[in-house]
This record gives sequence, C-alpha cells and structure tokens, in this order.
Amino acid sequence: MFDRETSRRHFIRYLAASPLLAHWGLSGCSPQGSSGPGSAAGAGGGDPALEARIAAVLDSPESAINLFDFEAMAEAVLPPAHWGYLVTGVDGDETRLANRTGFDRFQLRPRRLVDVSSVDMSVNLLGQDWPTPIVLSPVGSQRAWHEDGELAAARGSSARNHHQILSTVSTVSIEDVNAVRDVPAWYQLYPTSSWEVAQVLVSRAEDAGCDTLVLTVDLGVGSNRETLERLILTDTRDCTECHEAEAPSDDPMNFPTGWLERKPMFDGLDMSRVNFDTPFMDWEWVARLRSITDLRIVIKGIMRDDDAARCVAEGMDGIIVSNHGGRAEPSGRSTIEALPEVVDAVRGRIPVLVDGGIRRGSDILKAMAIGADAVCIGRPYIWGMACFGQAGVETVLGILTEELRVAMQLHGVASLGDLDRSFVTRG
Repeated sequence: MFDRETSRRHFIRYLAASPLLAHWGLSGCSPQGSSGPGSAAGAGGGDPALEARIAAVLDSPESAINLFDFEAMAEAVLPPAHWGYLVTGVDGDETRLANRTGFDRFQLRPRRLVDVSSVDMSVNLLGQDWPTPIVLSPVGSQRAWHEDGELAAARGSSARNHHQILSTVSTVSIEDVNAVRDVPAWYQLYPTSSWEVAQVLVSRAEDAGCDTLVLTVDLGVGSNRETLERLILTDTRDCTECHEAEAPSDDPMNFPTGWLERKPMFDGLDMSRVNFDTPFMDWEWVARLRSITDLRIVIKGIMRDDDAARCVAEGMDGIIVSNHGGRAEPSGRSTIEALPEVVDAVRGRIPVLVDGGIRRGSDILKAMAIGADAVCIGRPYIWGMACFGQAGVETVLGILTEELRVAMQLHGVASLGDLDRSFVTRG
C-alpha cells in the first residue's frame, strides 16, 4: 500500500509539471496560453489550486473506486472551455442538478431470503439481447475530450457488450463507428432547418447498417448555458483553429467552416443557410420522417405522459425519457421523477429508456424498478474517456455493472425481470 501511494504521489507531481496535461487527447486545440481550472499553464509553477485539483488524478483506470473519481480527474486534465461544455446545464444548472438529486427522492425496499447466488442483468431492446441495461447516450464532439473520440466509446462499449447511440454532431462518422462495433450503433438525429439534410443523414445511417433512429425533440432552439459561458471566459488558449469567432460570411445562418470540418456526418452537404433551430418541428414533421425510412424511430426528450401516449399512437418504436442532461429546458424537473408517468402512459407497448443523473448501480435499480427497460449514461463515460480513452470507457461501464450486480443481490433481486414498483418507495 505504501509503495502504491508513493508511486501515486510521484505521478501526480510529474503530471502537474508536465505538458502531458495540456495535450491530454485534445486534438485540434492549441494549449498555448492556457490558464484556469484544468489547464496546463502554471501547472509546473506551483499553483496550489491546480495542484489540489490534480490530487484527484488516477494513475490507472483500475485506481478508480467509483465514477466520481473519473469526474474529478477529467475536471483536472481538461481545458476549462472543454470541461465547461461537458458540465454545463442551462440557466443556473437547476435541471442538471435535479437529475442527480431526483434519485435521492426514491428509496429502495430490499426483499430478503431470495437466492441471489447468481443474478440476471440482461435486457432485450427492440429484439436485441444485451447483458446489462446500460446504453451509451449520444454525446457530440467527443474528440474535444480525447483524440480517439467516438471510436474510443465504440470500441470500449463493444468490448464490454453495451449498446451505443451516436450523435449527429459526432467527430467520427457512423460508418467508421459501426466498423469497430459488433452491433451497429443507433443513430441519433438532430433535425436541422433543412429537410434535405435530414434525408441525407437518414440515408447514411441506413447504408451504414443502423436499424434505429433516435430523434431528439427537446432542443429545437438554443439554450442558455451560463456555466459554459463563464468557463469559456477563463480559458485563454488560442482556440480559433477549431472555433472561428464568426461564420465565414455575413449570413448568421451559416455554420463556421472550422466547426463543420470536424463533423463528418455533414461532409459533402451544402450547409449554407442551415442551422439547428427547429421550432417548427411537430408531429407532422415526425410523420414525414416516418414516411422516408423503414428504420425504427425512438423519440428522445419525452418528459410527460400525454407526449408518451402520443408516441405510441403515432407508431414510434421507443421513448427515451430525457431533458438533454439538463442542457435543454430549464424545467427543474428530473428525468427519474418524470419516468413513472411516462411508463404508466406507455403500458409496456414500446420500450422506455431513461437518462440523466445516473451515477450508481443503485440508480439503475431504481429506474428499472419504476419501469424503465434500459438506462443511458452520458457524462460518466466521457469522464472515463477524457482520462484514459477506451480503457476509461470500459472501466466506467465495468464499475456500473458491478455496482448493479451487488445492488441486485443486496435487495433480493435475482433478475431484472423480477423488479416492480414494490421495490421502490418515494420519500
């Protein structure tokens, strides 16, 4: 133990003085001039605040005891603007924080004298069997956190046999992601202001072997991400290589060219006068999408019972209860608290998944007892990726899986199929 701790302290001191911190997989952004939390500037100059933050750094993925260890290290090694993009919610982060504290409002009711010498954590999602209910949520721009980006997530999740949903604004193409996965990812579709762009994205997902679209419906206009804006102000790197200050013309509808160059799903498309503002999107738009593809459609962003019932009525194939990780509407309402009414409205007719705030195996057990068919995680696997790439992703999934197994045994649950609401109560 002494030798390991001594080695760990040496590693931390080395990291604090090393340019490794500045180059921790952040391809495309210059570290020069960095300052503020998580940056390299001053790391070798005895900055007490930064050195205290780096004290949470792990010397290997296996050193992590829980997911929060990866969170602490990711905050230490990432530049402030990149960390800000990952951690931010909207307004004062009330909805993001509610996603976590919402789990505290539910308690588990353990059942005793059940044979749990072995437990069955498997689930079936739209005809595909998985050994656990843990799915990787779509997170965009993953090469902002590690040079391998979505490939690290794809390889890590596939190695541990977990499903993955790929973002429209991925920094790796759907073709390249599916090439390293045993089972093709689901493809998340951000609608844009151009119907033609949506058609091309859907066609590429089909050609790449995807069988399911995940249509995100909770972010039709921009949101007020104050935490991101504040941390951007503390980041003094020269980031213009990746982030142009303005669009390449006077037309505010244009995406910055540099941004598009790192989003391969838009390669070859005319993105002039195209953006992500889609306040016009309604059920007629969804029906139009349904008419152009045979892929299954899962609606991501449902938070109330009547919308859930409408999803069933309109022939959708699944629902993800989500508020975009607290990055969309400033409702202050957690996804776990919205889950019961959505499950009740669906009545088992289509799968219901839930994301937002899941950090423990016991959180997964609560969600499954309420009626979820699977759960999705976002920020935690990015924390692992930021620290150790694919190995970090695998370790995050391994920790959650082991925590779920132990939670099932301690609460008398031999199979996830045995769960019902008798196992959970509201405090």
